[in-house]
Amino acid sequence: MEFETISVIGLGYIGLPTAAAFAARRKKVIGVDVNQHAVDTINRGEIHIVEPELDMLVHAAVTQGHLKATTTPQAADAFLIAVPTPFSDGFKPDLSYIEAASRTVAPVLKKGDLVVLESTSPVGATEQMAAWMAEMRPDLSFPQQRGEASDIRVAHCPERVLPGHVIRELVENDRIIGGMTPRCSDAARTLYQTFVTGECVITDARTAEMCKLTENASRDVGIAFANELSLICDRIDINVWELIKLANRHPRVNILQPGPGVGGHCIAVDPWFIVDSAPDEARLIRTARVVNDSKPHWVIERVERAAKRFKEPVIACLGLAFKANIDDLRESPAVEIVAALADKRSAGIVVVEPNISELPEKLRGKVELRDLANAISVADIVVLLVEHREFKGLDSNRLQSKVLIDTRGVFA
Repeated sequence: MEFETISVIGLGYIGLPTAAAFAARRKKVIGVDVNQHAVDTINRGEIHIVEPELDMLVHAAVTQGHLKATTTPQAADAFLIAVPTPFSDGFKPDLSYIEAASRTVAPVLKKGDLVVLESTSPVGATEQMAAWMAEMRPDLSFPQQRGEASDIRVAHCPERVLPGHVIRELVENDRIIGGMTPRCSDAARTLYQTFVTGECVITDARTAEMCKLTENASRDVGIAFANELSLICDRIDINVWELIKLANRHPRVNILQPGPGVGGHCIAVDPWFIVDSAPDEARLIRTARVVNDSKPHWVIERVERAAKRFKEPVIACLGLAFKANIDDLRESPAVEIVAALADKRSAGIVVVEPNISELPEKLRGKVELRDLANAISVADIVVLLVEHREFKGLDSNRLQSKVLIDTRGVFA
């Protein structure tokens, strides 16, 4: 099984690093994205997202002719689909992006091709992807749930990387590979072994889908415990940060850190896929989501209480990304908090986010994006929402005259 030409559908936070990883191994890589700006940026050897080391990889890959981007799929030996999988109203999985990608890729498929779904997906999504492609290409055979022989091989291989460390973890982390048949799994393993030094572990497609959801749901439950603990400690006047440090000195205790909520496309979304699959059984997972989704409202209430001490307070909100040192704002509790505060107040909200050059659409015209020094100097209330390195290096003496609401324990 030789994969000389690889197509990556979706050139975002996972697709572009994956395309660059294959291109770094001198494979011909065709990146496909509906965003013309992203395509043009990549074809200049530049990147449209923030991720350490990615800019150098993409520049080298494009300069050496191993990577090109386009808006239209082209023939290849393997196709990796890395498109968004959000949820719709009622926390129902939205597979419209996967469906669109499947139907777009289907016309260029040929016998022997491999199609891998990398998008984090509800159980059964890989089978549904195969069905959509089969509908478009009745001249080709696709694997069935228990079938073996087929013209097209289909598998699921979820990404499991940490933003800010994507390049290293793409290579070093183990990969869970779930083919619709053993032959599909073998083909996918061969593909990923092009650049993965971690172990490629074989299972079936449904288990691979559930594995990624389980990993993120487990994290979500742990964060919910920490967030609930922070609410309890606030009520009974205990420093939660000190408490957790002390409790974690127990050799079998490892409590996570509380925060203003949970963001990102994975942990804030994936548990709902499990709840949707088994709503009566997923009681703890559902409750954890409710706890974490409610935490931003608690932060908003604390800020509003502090604001009552001033006639016309200026509130500086530090951070918009869903985690430290990245530019990814997807499902960010910080954005939710700032938007809610802006809706409550006609003026007086300034924001610092060192990893973006312009505000997201929902905040434009409502708040001001400023640098850190300026925001601190004008603020009456400072709300630390993300532990960016720039904020960790802030001299705490500059905050002495401010009301500080530290949701991350940076100055605890």
